[in-house]
Amino acid sequence: MTTQVGASLLQLVSELQDRKKFQELNWTGSFSEYLDVVGQNPRVTRNAFQRIYDMIMSYGAEEFIDAKKRLIRYKFFSDMSFDQNDAIFGLEIPLMRLVNFFKAAAQGYGTEKRVLLLHGPVGSSKSTIVRRLKKGLEHYSRTDNGALYTFDWYLGDAEDFDPATLKENDWQACPMHEEPLHLVPIELRERFAREFNSERPEGEHIRIIGDLCPSCRYNFREQMLRYGGDWSKVMRHIRVRRLVFSEQDRVGIGTFQPKDEKNQDSTELTGDINYRKIAIYGSDSDPRAFNFDGEFNIANRGVIEFIEMLKLDVAFLYDLLGASQEHKIKSKKFAQTDIDEVIIGHTNEPEYRRLENNEFMEALKDRTVRIDIPYITRLRDEIKIYERDFNRRNVRVHIAPHTLEVAAMWAVLTRLEEPKKPNLTLLQKLKLYNGKTLPGFTEDNIKELRKETQREGMEGISPRYIQDKISNALVNFQEDGYINPFMVLNELEGGLKNHALINAEEDRKRYKDLLSVVKEEYTEIVKNEVQRAISADEEAIKRLCGNYIDNIKAYTQRERVRNKFTGQSEEPDERLMRSIEEKIDIPESRKDDFRREIMNYIGALAIEGRSFDYKTNERLHKALELKLFEDQKDSIKLTSLVSRVIDKDTQEKIDVVKARLIRDFGYNEQSATDVLNYVASIFARGDTKN
Repeated sequence: MTTQVGASLLQLVSELQDRKKFQELNWTGSFSEYLDVVGQNPRVTRNAFQRIYDMIMSYGAEEFIDAKKRLIRYKFFSDMSFDQNDAIFGLEIPLMRLVNFFKAAAQGYGTEKRVLLLHGPVGSSKSTIVRRLKKGLEHYSRTDNGALYTFDWYLGDAEDFDPATLKENDWQACPMHEEPLHLVPIELRERFAREFNSERPEGEHIRIIGDLCPSCRYNFREQMLRYGGDWSKVMRHIRVRRLVFSEQDRVGIGTFQPKDEKNQDSTELTGDINYRKIAIYGSDSDPRAFNFDGEFNIANRGVIEFIEMLKLDVAFLYDLLGASQEHKIKSKKFAQTDIDEVIIGHTNEPEYRRLENNEFMEALKDRTVRIDIPYITRLRDEIKIYERDFNRRNVRVHIAPHTLEVAAMWAVLTRLEEPKKPNLTLLQKLKLYNGKTLPGFTEDNIKELRKETQREGMEGISPRYIQDKISNALVNFQEDGYINPFMVLNELEGGLKNHALINAEEDRKRYKDLLSVVKEEYTEIVKNEVQRAISADEEAIKRLCGNYIDNIKAYTQRERVRNKFTGQSEEPDERLMRSIEEKIDIPESRKDDFRREIMNYIGALAIEGRSFDYKTNERLHKALELKLFEDQKDSIKLTSLVSRVIDKDTQEKIDVVKARLIRDFGYNEQSATDVLNYVASIFARGDTKN
């Protein structure tokens, strides 16, 4: 039986394997065949900045308007099919600046000579952005559009050989994965490129920039001497192959993380002497006795990430100057070596302030392009972060509705600056940022709110703290089978006293006060949900709506209403109309305008041949639900839940409401019961504010 299972699994893997794709990614050919590839697709010779920009744009982009400002959302950063664990939400403006940096660098406008530095508070997605770029390049290099090539040397003694018969060990790879066109002699490149580019559109022109690395330069010189300067014979010793980026294999993707100051060694960046081979070749300046395997070397043609870049020793930062401005690195005992790679670092605010105050670092500051990566300040985007991590696929414990929302709401509130408008609260500001409309505020006001801030999004609570506390709640209440917002809010509050990044007691108090604001908002949310669940009888709402429309029609046209029961004509029911309108704060002085507005809307629909549906008018829909709730709440006797004395008829009605909460709002049996008990306690206190 076990043998059969093993055989079937082997068969399954064999069938799923894409051998054709494997062969494409491991393509090899002669230098002449590579020139044919370049002729068909000159894009394979792109530099690192062009490649990373094209990679981002290959996922597409979409324009959208936010507070009358035209923004671009680059789908690469949030495409869930690519790598959902690193999807980035709500940072459109910083990401636009990032892509513009790459675009300018790809077109050779100067930013390709700069170090890109992502700067922001802890947990603001700096390393996530870089990690996504690295993974994106790995994936892109495996596609047809992202294909690139490098070359290997055959250094055997035989003059006549067949490359097809050679073993893999007979080939020596270029240690820096160079562009094969570097093999064209420097003095002939201009004419070579001119010949290739003739009669081609400008977008298909090639440029050959950079020289061979010391190892390949040595091999090239030796082979040219062997064949008396016959370049075509030297090219017979060359095998061109497809290059696939891989951080794991240290191909095209480099990562450097600072160690403690005593253990930092610049050879980690630019390679080191192979002392075992010095005995063979007799000199430590022989390229054969040197390992060109530093992070700068192996990241050639791709990207190198500097984690917490400004914690580097000053000697390392000097290496960055040449690498960024001249695109050259200096390995020990060798001349400067050309590199082609994107240099990205990230750092937090204290480290950056130290750089600003260090007068010896002027050269680095001048060669650095800083992009601020703030915390998210739009609620719906913050919620997406937690939904990505805490969903039904990853979490077996039920998460009650609004649990992630209230945690995200608190996190965003801690990052917002107090509005300068006296009639605007911080919570209202959050809602405006989130796309909600508030009476008296326009999109122009939202633009003003953003402009008046100084450091909004650069301070506050990080998503990591929220994620940790949600995890704590899931573990602590695992036996209960679910968590609700109050469980998470209590975890958030309990962790504040030991929060390592909160130094000022004033900040700690402010964050606690904001938790109270969130609890009040959550109370209003669940009260509204229970009200909607109680008044969810669509037929009853339709009847109430029909009655209201009949009355306002008669009122606006100065007619009488026919009573369906008595058949008598009566004056419009002012008490009914006002009882509905008051639910959405329509004052007595505005009632005529509101009623005419509804009738004009109904008339416009009739002209288009459409009938009126109360659901299309959000304000009227809400008013009808609240009116129906008020009429029904006494019959349901929700407050009897508090006293625990419930008759059979009331229990049946409460069970119907609970079923609606489960069906329509995402609760389970336990969380629905808790919410009903909570709202019942509010009504028992007489707190029925709408």
